[in-house]
Amino acid sequence: MVLGTVLALTVRRPHDWSTTIAHDDGDPLLNSWILGWPAHAIRSSGRLWDANTFAPLANSFAFTDSLLGYLPFGLVGSGPSAALARYNVVLIFTLALAFAGTWVLVRQLGLGRAAALVAATAFAFSPWRASQLGHLQVLSTGGIPLALAMLARGHGIGLRCGSRRARPLWAYAGWVTAAWQISLGFGIGLQLGYVLAVCAGCAALRVVARRLRGDEGPDPALVIANGAGLVLFLGVAAVLAQPYFDVVEEHPQSRRTVEQVEAFSPDPASLVTASPDSWLWGPVTGPLREGVEAVNEKELWPGLLAVGLAALGLARGPWSRQRRIVLLGATATLAALSLGTNGPFGGSGYLLLYEYAPGYQGVRTPGRLVTTAWLALALLAAHGVTVLLRLRPVVRHLDRSTVAAALTALVLVEGLDTAVQVPVERPPSVALADVPGPVLVLPSDQLADILVMHWSADRFPRVVNGYSGFQPLLQAELRRAAARLPSADSLSLLRSSGVRSLLLLHDRLAGTRYERLDLVALAQVPGVRVERRGEVTIVDLASR
Repeated sequence: MVLGTVLALTVRRPHDWSTTIAHDDGDPLLNSWILGWPAHAIRSSGRLWDANTFAPLANSFAFTDSLLGYLPFGLVGSGPSAALARYNVVLIFTLALAFAGTWVLVRQLGLGRAAALVAATAFAFSPWRASQLGHLQVLSTGGIPLALAMLARGHGIGLRCGSRRARPLWAYAGWVTAAWQISLGFGIGLQLGYVLAVCAGCAALRVVARRLRGDEGPDPALVIANGAGLVLFLGVAAVLAQPYFDVVEEHPQSRRTVEQVEAFSPDPASLVTASPDSWLWGPVTGPLREGVEAVNEKELWPGLLAVGLAALGLARGPWSRQRRIVLLGATATLAALSLGTNGPFGGSGYLLLYEYAPGYQGVRTPGRLVTTAWLALALLAAHGVTVLLRLRPVVRHLDRSTVAAALTALVLVEGLDTAVQVPVERPPSVALADVPGPVLVLPSDQLADILVMHWSADRFPRVVNGYSGFQPLLQAELRRAAARLPSADSLSLLRSSGVRSLLLLHDRLAGTRYERLDLVALAQVPGVRVERRGEVTIVDLASR
């Protein structure tokens, strides 16, 4: 039932999965390539971080989030059509996991099925997610609640909010899940890392306090499990972070500046602003989106029912006052930090993160901190459902399952989106892998190259094209050089950079700087061969 609901809410035309992609043909196409590259690298060269794009640059796979945790999906199928189907399947999986992880966490924290159902739906189908349907790495949040649930079970934080016996293997499994979550990308993984750091610090203080009172220390097996899990988590994070550090050193322009953070920082109104793709709230909050740049990063509305139930969840119920206050503080603090430089006190809180918290100088979108903020809100909403079901008028006149079903349906209605499946342009008649490489496909710019990356999923040939959050200087120079051909300097730069061929897509050249490329003059240059094949032209720069 849950998977069917996810399917209905996200991908509405399953028979088109191999020719269309969910939401748009921008970042989703980029992610379709990302999902396939690691499996190809393992099968072939083994050089994971030196991707087939951005030739001849090294560590090009670290120019964006790696989504490495989805590697098993990449092992199934090959080619652009399989890449589309794979992406659509993974998109469903991410939302299903977000639902399942939150369900398990709420149940582990002692609340009933009705509360878990509403909270899981509120987190997995928040109106906020409609603004991120093109960002698979942002939607991939299910590992956060799942890891926290496993760690809670391992440490005896169980039903009825009381202490139960420790389960070291569950604690270790929680750390493994956390490591998997961070392997999907640091943009979301960092949040989990710092949540775990805060929890570990509080747990350590509690152990010290208990020892000072003369109480028995923690289970040695649990200490070992936590130690091994922590080493694994930090080790995975360190190994995955190193290529990104190398990229920053090699490409200083990739470092996120305060000015970039300011440009992507939401204002307080963003907390009540929904995406235009939100079926219910999009039209209502339309005026708040007018004139806003990078609007999809500034639509943070979690849904009215979730907020209302969370407010009710602050009332007296099965959870302790301390737990309720902690969740309220976490929600408020993280929501404030998500405003970036527009947060309270001039955004000083987020600026402290930017300056002193490892990893946050690589993040330009503060708004994504609502991931953990809205998880805390969903937990409060779960408690609110429990409080509501205990009210005498509700118990007396309505069946609890009816109330739970009605609340879940209302949350689903708030989360409905109007996104559709977008057709994806088929590859050219000449396969990229059949052109002597590395090849530069023209026209080339940040947006055009996304489609080229997707096409390159057919055997992953080396291409100069590539799209990421920054533009490497060499790539920009090669694009300009190709537009100036047959200039001798341009030809020399292309050849010295290892570019073997150009592939011109004539149906896409109009209006670009490559439209007036003189192919006749270029064909007369020694060592260059020009061949027209239907709607494409291949220019071999090192013909013999």
